[in-house]
Amino acid sequence: MIRAGSVDYAHARLWARNGRRPGEADWHRLEVVREFGALVDVARALPAFRDWIAGIGPSADAHEVEGKLREHWRAVVAEVAGWMPDAWRSPIAWCAALVDVPIAQYLADGGRVLPWMQRDPAYRDAAGDPPQTGALAPFAVTSRAGGNLALAWRDEWRRRVPRDALADPALLADLEGAFALHFRRFGAASIRDGWPLRRALQARLTALFRRAMLDPAAAFVFVALCALDFERLRGELLRRAVFPRLPLVT
Repeated sequence: MIRAGSVDYAHARLWARNGRRPGEADWHRLEVVREFGALVDVARALPAFRDWIAGIGPSADAHEVEGKLREHWRAVVAEVAGWMPDAWRSPIAWCAALVDVPIAQYLADGGRVLPWMQRDPAYRDAAGDPPQTGALAPFAVTSRAGGNLALAWRDEWRRRVPRDALADPALLADLEGAFALHFRRFGAASIRDGWPLRRALQARLTALFRRAMLDPAAAFVFVALCALDFERLRGELLRRAVFPRLPLVT
């Protein structure tokens, strides 16, 4: 029997869960739906999206959609961390904070606390100066120093990773390299290049996931693939919630 909390157990769970991620046929089912409420109903009926869409009603506004998606993202990361050996749980759990980086940076740069933040359970007690509790608390020190919170997140992630426990140290370097290349290309891209660049990143991550046989770093690759799913579903939902009359791309 595979022991829970072992790398073998984690890989079995990762591969099983990867098989439940949405494929292009699932995405196409969403892309052809014009109304927000209908999109929510279609997504709820598809197993690949059911967990992501939970709690989002057909009349939800953009802030409610974003809040629920962030909540589900944190749950996905916590579940993956729970599959892993103890030494790997902290760096994987830290990935949950990725969705909080833009909000923490906005506040650190002097942005005012917005009404929707006060309604969000993750932020209502966290939008202090600096944040001391809740989802934004990990960024308090960097916020006070006026630093780049995305780089601070990366540096803390690197600090948490037990490098001496990697089966293939190059795998993690290649994962970082894939994102560095993506961000460089994305920064110089036109609006039409966005999804082709994301698809290229997904193909690279998929290749890395297949390569990561019994390597703990596979968990980071899987979380990265889930992040692309999160971003794509967020785009489909918000496009209809915020711009209900915007024509669909054909």
